[in-house]
This record gives sequence, structure tokens and C-alpha cells, in this order.
Amino acid sequence: MEVENAEKVNLEQKKKHKGKHDKPKPWDEDPNIDRWKIEKFDPSWNPDGLLEVSSFSTIFPRYREKYLQEAWPKVKSALKEYGIAAELNLVEGSMTVSTTRKTRDPYVIIKARDLIKLLSRSVPAPQAIKILDDEMQCDIIKIGNLVRNKERFVKRRQRLVGPNSSTLKALEILTSCYILVQGNTVAAMGSFKGLKQVRRIVEDCVENKMHPVYHIKILMMKKELEKDPALKNENWDRFLPTFKKKNVQTKKVKSKEKKPYTPFPPPQQPSNIDQELESGEYFLSEKKKLAKKWEEKQEKQAQKTAENKRKREAAFVPPKEPVKQDSNKSENKEEDVAALAKSSKQKAKEFGKQKSLQNINAEEYISAPAAEQPSKRKRKSKHT
Repeated sequence: MEVENAEKVNLEQKKKHKGKHDKPKPWDEDPNIDRWKIEKFDPSWNPDGLLEVSSFSTIFPRYREKYLQEAWPKVKSALKEYGIAAELNLVEGSMTVSTTRKTRDPYVIIKARDLIKLLSRSVPAPQAIKILDDEMQCDIIKIGNLVRNKERFVKRRQRLVGPNSSTLKALEILTSCYILVQGNTVAAMGSFKGLKQVRRIVEDCVENKMHPVYHIKILMMKKELEKDPALKNENWDRFLPTFKKKNVQTKKVKSKEKKPYTPFPPPQQPSNIDQELESGEYFLSEKKKLAKKWEEKQEKQAQKTAENKRKREAAFVPPKEPVKQDSNKSENKEEDVAALAKSSKQKAKEFGKQKSLQNINAEEYISAPAAEQPSKRKRKSKHT
């Protein structure tokens, strides 16, 4: 009984202490307070400054040296407002930022580190300086190690940019982020929500999971759904399109044909000595062996030279004459020519007869004796 009473007392004590600090506060239900708003840092919050010196440095490529040298005074003056010292080392090819005694905001050194990272990744200085604002964040996405094949990587990176940078501009408008594709990295600047979307789009594009155009369609639909207050607390998956991959080339795995299982091992292959014994070469002297090898070598060379000669002479062989027509067609043509010749002879004879009849004088023909007429006919018959 005593044990049960002790347990009850302990439970009551626990109940009393549980939720001790979860009392309603006067500012919990205040609608005027924006809990997501990041307030600007006030130097009065940290009047004594920082105890330790923090510094970050990063290297930059050689082609950025000239631009950084020109833009460095602007960068230095922008960092000076926050009490950050900046140094550009052209010998080592590095940029360094560090805190000073005047630094009050402890997080500004992280912002300065992001600034020099963006400058090294070819972001223009006026755009990179915007990272010092509290509401602006940045993300540098590494895409170089996502694809092994370099040609494929270049194609996919160009797919992200699009023709005349149209795809990149659309992504910038929809995500409200600044995006720069440079080399093996993609630098993005904007809000946390926008940066999360950009990272997903970039990785899906480079890994060939989804084309950026489909992501743009989804983002556009989400923008339209956000305008409707009735759909604020509903799931939007039923409104969003689902895209499936098409025409994906996959390597066909060649299936090896399995041989029937036998418990016996394969027969032993004959050795070189066994082959020589079979052919009789084993009993030949070394001179004869060398002579035989020499003959075989000469035969191979002769075959090779003959083949090369034939290939060279093939260029000088004249082309084949056109194939003659069939014999039946030629016979038909000959018959047609003979028929034409006969018909032309008959026409010539008829034409000659007509001319001879036209030349006969009618009076002479009538006055001539009747005896002469048959003689003419006879002559004609003889002539014919």
C-alpha cells in the first residue's frame, strides 16, 4: 500500500510540473505581430563588440582577377559599413574577410563569407553586395560531379539556360531568385523558399530526372492556385500535372545461353608438342624447321602483295558497258524496219505510175493504131 501511495504522489508531482512554462503569453494571439519577419540588427544589442576575431578566405580563378581589382573598392566600402575588413591578395589569388573591433553584428561575417564566394563564382559585384541584406540568402549548387560524361554535362547545362537564356529568365521570375550558371556551379540568390525550388530544378535537370520546362509549368500552376483563398488549406496534387519519361534508351542486357550441365570436365586440349608430333615437325632438324617457317612467311607475303596489287589495279579498270537489250526486242525492231522499207517502195511505185499517166497525151493515144497498144503492154510486161 505504501508503494502505491508513493507512486500516486510522484505522478501528481509530475502532472504539476508538466507544462509549467506553457502558459499563454500576451503576444501569442496578437495579430499585428509577424513571427516570420527578420528584424534589422541594432548595434545597441551588442555594444561591446565581439571577443574573438573570425575570418574566412576563398580563392578565385585567374580570369576574375582583372574584374575584382576594379570592383574591390566598392566591395570594401560596402563591408566597412558593417565593420568588416576585406583584403584582396593577387599573388595567392585569394579574398579574405575578417571581423574588427567595430563589428557589432555577429552574423555579418557569414554574410561576408557568402559575398566573396559569389564574387569568385562570377557574380557581378553590385548583385553580390545585396547578400549583406538580412532577407537575402544565397546557395551555390555544385553540378560538375553529377554527370561523368562531359558532352552530356554541357548539353544538360545548356538545357538549364535555354535558347537565348529564356528558361533561366522564366525560372528567375517564378522563383524570385537571381540565378547564374557558370562552369561547374550554379549560383542562386533569393529567399529560402525560392532557393529550395532552384536547387531541386537544377539537380533534376542535370541528373536528367525532369526537364526545366515541366518545372516551369508546375510553378506557374502553383502561382495561380495561390491566388484562390478557398484552396489555401487543400492538397494541390490533383491540380498539378504528372510528367512521365518517354523514349528513354535503355541498354539491352544480352542473356547468355546456359549450356547443359555435365559433371565431366571438358577434354584436355593438345599441347604444342602433341601437335608437332602429329604433323611430324617434332622429328625435323632445326634447319628444316627454319626453312619451313621461311617458306610459310614467303607464301603469306606473296598473297598479301597480290591482294594489294589487285586493289591498286581496281582503280584503273574501265566501267562496264551498258547492258544490251533482249534479242526478242531486237528481232521485233528489225521486222518493223523491213515493213517500213517495203511500204516505202510500194508508195514510190504508185507515185511513179501516177506521173506516167499524167504525161500521156490523150490525142496520140486515141490516133495510134490498135496493134501498137498491145505491144506497149507487152513491153511493159517484159519490163516489169
